[in-house]
Amino acid sequence: MSNIQVPVSVLNLAPVREGEGQREAVEDMVDLAQAVEEMGYDRYWIAEHHNTPTLVSSATSILIKHTLENTKSIRVGSGGIMLPNHSPLAVAEQFGTMELLYPGRLDLGLGRAPGTDMTTARALRRTQMDTAVHSFPDDIQELLQYFGPAGTQGKVKAFPGTGAGIPLYILGSSTDSAVLAAKLGLPYVFASHFAPTYMDQAISIYRDRFQPSEYLDKPYIMVCLNVIAAETDEEAEMETTTMQQFFLNVVRGSQNPLQPPVTPEEMDRLWMPQERAVASQMSSMTFAGSRDTVQKQLERFQDQYHADEIMAVSYIYDRNKQKRSYEILKEITGEQQ
Repeated sequence: MSNIQVPVSVLNLAPVREGEGQREAVEDMVDLAQAVEEMGYDRYWIAEHHNTPTLVSSATSILIKHTLENTKSIRVGSGGIMLPNHSPLAVAEQFGTMELLYPGRLDLGLGRAPGTDMTTARALRRTQMDTAVHSFPDDIQELLQYFGPAGTQGKVKAFPGTGAGIPLYILGSSTDSAVLAAKLGLPYVFASHFAPTYMDQAISIYRDRFQPSEYLDKPYIMVCLNVIAAETDEEAEMETTTMQQFFLNVVRGSQNPLQPPVTPEEMDRLWMPQERAVASQMSSMTFAGSRDTVQKQLERFQDQYHADEIMAVSYIYDRNKQKRSYEILKEITGEQQ
């Protein structure tokens, strides 16, 4: 089979594995970044979540800096910085400082959701979250200005940050974010790894309404989805149960660490039919199976959507099998370095 020529990148939520602690989760995050860098991946993003003991991705900027420090060339970014939680100036200063230290290696993915519950969101920004969410377009414009040339700056400037030109990406799981990304002429990243419902509509709207800008002359759509690639379909089916338990966690609102895989029969006993239906819908954009199976799934996806880039998240308990999953995806989509 020939390779599918599409760039692939990695998203990491920095989960805590069963039997381990938060420090190991951070070490795993760096270890995976180093591994995918060796495989030839160009981009590695870290999420933002709060008040979630099973994920350590709360201080995203610090984790990005730590990952940059421990890698050589891979681009590292946020998937994303949830702007309702932060002032644009603070974000500009943080990323501007990192750009000084690691020039040309930063991405800034931006989301309009808080990445947590409303009580925690209020504790983070200490303001009315409704107002913060609605100010998202203005916050984006502020950031573009802070990173722009000195001549475009207002009275308040980001030092460091001015002239940094750090690329911005709009993240979303709805059509609203697609409209905004198209209007601003920025690249768009759709979160189909957990919220695939509006993917078709959002991609179409973004492409149809895209307005060329100084940042981008044509639409650039990244689709984030789940990938569980293994040596055989049967092995992948087993490893997928870790991801299924992760989404069962979400459905139940429970706080279990990332669990080892179980047999499909054991998984059937773990969840109720309604829980299975909801979790399966959330994770429906998943490529799972052997190399040939995942390649066919990706080919079908690309025939329909023609994504400019695929961003993969792999909830696999065994670190070596997780790395192998990313290795297989890289083999499918291009030559390893």
